Amino acid sequence: MSVDSSDLAREVEVLRITKDRCRHARVSVVREIPLTIFLNDREIITLLCTGAHVENLAIGFLKSEGMLQHLNNLQRVETDKDGQTVLVYTNEPTEMAEKLFGKRTLTSGCGKGTIFYNVLDSLQSQPLKNQVTIRVDQVRKLMSELHKRSELYRRSRGVHNCGLATTKKILLFRADIGRHNAVDMIMGECFLKEMDTSDKILITTGRITSEILIKAAKMKIPALISRSAATSLSLDLAHKLNMTVIGYVRGGSILAYTGGENLIC
Repeated sequence: MSVDSSDLAREVEVLRITKDRCRHARVSVVREIPLTIFLNDREIITLLCTGAHVENLAIGFLKSEGMLQHLNNLQRVETDKDGQTVLVYTNEPTEMAEKLFGKRTLTSGCGKGTIFYNVLDSLQSQPLKNQVTIRVDQVRKLMSELHKRSELYRRSRGVHNCGLATTKKILLFRADIGRHNAVDMIMGECFLKEMDTSDKILITTGRITSEILIKAAKMKIPALISRSAATSLSLDLAHKLNMTVIGYVRGGSILAYTGGENLIC
């Protein structure tokens, strides 16, 4: 199943802020869907992707994880009509590879599909009490502070940076090769210190995907700020969870994807 390249992004309404004015505008956001992979009718994992070339993605993932060895053992590959489930059938033994894969620690993705959807159901039943308002100049100041703390990035150009902040300053700063890892570091420290994050802001240099938004929602963080763009699924969730998403904070530009009423121009 193939997806036309024109379907991999969609336009959304945003509040665009430049140095001299605020105005409503339309911008494109990349498509993000959960793709669940089954091997011989056993659910393996849910990957988050654009939905393009899903069969190749599924086969490549299973091959890289050692669950597929030889092409002549591959029986068939099926995709559901929505392109969000791929079923792979093989006649080679996969039990050991699946067992070892289940014990591994994954650094990306939301885990198996059942868990993914259970998490969504749980979060959507409890929208956040979003009482965080922030001025445009504070958004820019926080992003500038994040960059100033990014010594490892300046040295290596190979990490994402993440911070937990109030509207006035960054309280925790972490950097890692994966933005998910940086967020998890902050989540772990807040958990161990029993820190209240319901009035805090999460700042990142990475894209705001549904994975990042879900991590923030689990911490009851009501607002996210990024120098990068947001995905369609993250914005769908942000609306349902009453979360503020501010992206593309660079130069004089800011995009308030959701929660524009909480941004003071």
